[in-house]
Amino acid sequence: MRVQSILVIILIFAIASCGPFNKLEKSTNWEELYKGANDYYQAGEYNKAIILYDKVLPVIRGSEKAELADYNYANCHFKTKRYIEAAGYFSNFFRTYNRSPLAEEALFMNAYSLYLDSPDFNLDQQSSQEAVSAIQRFVTQFPGSASYERAMEMLVDLQGRFEEKAYQESSMYYRLKDGLYPGDFYRACIINFQNFTKDYPESKYNEELAYKLVEVSTGYAKNSAFAKKEERLNDALAFASTFYRRYPSSPFMGEVKKFEGEARKELASHSELKNKFAQQAAEQTAKFEAEQNAEKKEN
Repeated sequence: MRVQSILVIILIFAIASCGPFNKLEKSTNWEELYKGANDYYQAGEYNKAIILYDKVLPVIRGSEKAELADYNYANCHFKTKRYIEAAGYFSNFFRTYNRSPLAEEALFMNAYSLYLDSPDFNLDQQSSQEAVSAIQRFVTQFPGSASYERAMEMLVDLQGRFEEKAYQESSMYYRLKDGLYPGDFYRACIINFQNFTKDYPESKYNEELAYKLVEVSTGYAKNSAFAKKEERLNDALAFASTFYRRYPSSPFMGEVKKFEGEARKELASHSELKNKFAQQAAEQTAKFEAEQNAEKKEN
């Protein structure tokens, strides 16, 4: 029984190996290969089409038939979700056939392939940056394209991923400020929050980060060396003032006022101590000068 099963399997493979595709794959007739590749492409059997295009494209390179074959070859890779390869082939098509009726679509598909390959916001966004560049190239080259709006939607989506990743990085620094070395992360928060606002001026996160900027700048100032404290406390008060101006109805208003109060109290204590030190320094200087004058009179 087992032997019979093995024989049936062998027979099935033998029949399959004699099928139309296998015969065509072994053909050396480029016209037959070209027609077969196009037929499989039209039938949606893209992996088989790729195999046949691989055989025929080197032969027909430079001929009239190459243009359609090159586009179909790129699209086969797209249809089989090999997006990076598809992007490269569409890009090559545009460079080679930039006057072709298919050139606009190829450039869009290059951008679209890179867009589909771009990762979620929490992963490295290098490939997303490449997608943005490709989309910008397309909309610049073909501003009147029917695919223009679709391209802009892709661009907005990618920018949203960059914004979300930047916000998550800001949140990471904010959490780390409570660790063993808060000073470094206080400063990192201040720089990061300000850069975020510059990069994403319309972000929904700006109000929250503006409040946190007052918090971390106050904490940074309170933990600073004496010589730096006054300057940093004044920075914290300036951030609070900016917050009140930009977000007068914010739900964070109470928290911001609390940190502003802490900063003002710290600044008052610092000023008092600074004046005390200045007075002591003046007294010491006066005493020293009096002693110097007395010595001169004696001499």
